[in-house]
Amino acid sequence: MQVQQFYLGCLAHASYLIFDAKSGIAAVVDPQRDVDEYIARAAELGVQIKHVLLTHFHADFIAGHLELREKCGATVYVGAAGQAEYECVKLADGDVLEFGDTRIVALETPGHTPEGVSFVLYDLATSDQEPHAVFTGDTLFVGDVGRPDLLASVGVTAEQLGGMLYESLHDKLMKLPDATLVYPAHGAGSMCGKNLGSETFTTIGTQRQQNYALQPMSKDEFIAIVTADQPQAPAYFGFDARLNKLERPMLDAALAQGVTALGVDAFLAKRAEGAQVVDARDEVDFAAGTLKGAWNVPLSGSFATWAGALLDLQTPIVLITEPGKEQEAVTRLGRIGIDTCVGYLDGGIAALAGHDELVQRTARIEAAELRRRLDAGEELAVLDVRTPGEWEGGHLDAAVHIPLIELPGRLDDVPQARPLYVVCRSGARSGTAISLLARAGVTDLVNVAGGMNAVQGTACTAPK
Repeated sequence: MQVQQFYLGCLAHASYLIFDAKSGIAAVVDPQRDVDEYIARAAELGVQIKHVLLTHFHADFIAGHLELREKCGATVYVGAAGQAEYECVKLADGDVLEFGDTRIVALETPGHTPEGVSFVLYDLATSDQEPHAVFTGDTLFVGDVGRPDLLASVGVTAEQLGGMLYESLHDKLMKLPDATLVYPAHGAGSMCGKNLGSETFTTIGTQRQQNYALQPMSKDEFIAIVTADQPQAPAYFGFDARLNKLERPMLDAALAQGVTALGVDAFLAKRAEGAQVVDARDEVDFAAGTLKGAWNVPLSGSFATWAGALLDLQTPIVLITEPGKEQEAVTRLGRIGIDTCVGYLDGGIAALAGHDELVQRTARIEAAELRRRLDAGEELAVLDVRTPGEWEGGHLDAAVHIPLIELPGRLDDVPQARPLYVVCRSGARSGTAISLLARAGVTDLVNVAGGMNAVQGTACTAPK
């Protein structure tokens, strides 16, 4: 029995292939929606994927359980409290799935969600008493625990789930031996927690000692600490949590539709019909010229997360990408359930050559020049779209702070003076913010090249 972790950096998502040589059977835990890499790896190992286990109905991505069911005939397993539209096996505390030298025991661990379940893994060739590992989903992370505040819209309060989470951690997971490996569903960068560590696995003993949420405290103290200061959840989280419960189309159908090449006239016709134009190039290329009204959501960053946070999830999308990047963009949208892409601009932005009336450009300023002007006493309007934590780590005194995720609802707070200099950490999110502001009718926008990474220095101060 062996375990292989698959880590998807753009979503900070970890999934796992458990393969058993003795039986020739494999299981996948919390798969991403594009499942071909699991199938290819299983073929290399000479095993068949027969089982797919979901620790809960994920909110930040669409799991690939139905794709594995369709392509491999795998059985889907969820926690006993899970209510799904598709056929699945529900596992309660103590239920066992066993094949060859592999034993998987269900451990119901609600708290992040009501149906949360962890899977305790035993290598029977070594011991049938001491667990080898536990797959904790979003219940326990490296350095953090799952956030309990995502289901208020469906009538489950953060306080209710926080109490469940406390019991799941202290009465169940912390009862496992210290040497038990912990395999979570997410790492640093995920919005499913607020303090995730950079490592992608850990042990029960390490978390018992180092995890802030596992230190001695009452249930009320625990609820207060885990509900405080959670980042705002992207708009698509509720959409994905619902979709993961439903029988839905397969990813392959979305890919086939999304990678349709569109000439300029066909592309503009889609836009005229209401399609959202998404320019997935980096902010430098976007600033040099894009189609008027386009969103800038760079593939080089957290593309799917920002697309899901800012775009209308039901409205068709047409893409502008670097040539050859079209399928990557459609796949990454599909990973969070945005299956509405109806094509891309054939030839990329070069196809608009000779159509200057269709093109918009964004001014850019080097960070050193912005700093020089501020140091000279010029009164400049600056908008900082970084997260609260980044802002607290140091910012420009002249800046107004509106995190990008909050910007659509706070347009009235945007500084009115022009030009407006927009800054983030590196320049990518500020490009996205500028595309949002331009769509809202704001003019005379300037992107600060390199962001605060480049500005940080004499013009940067800690908050007073």
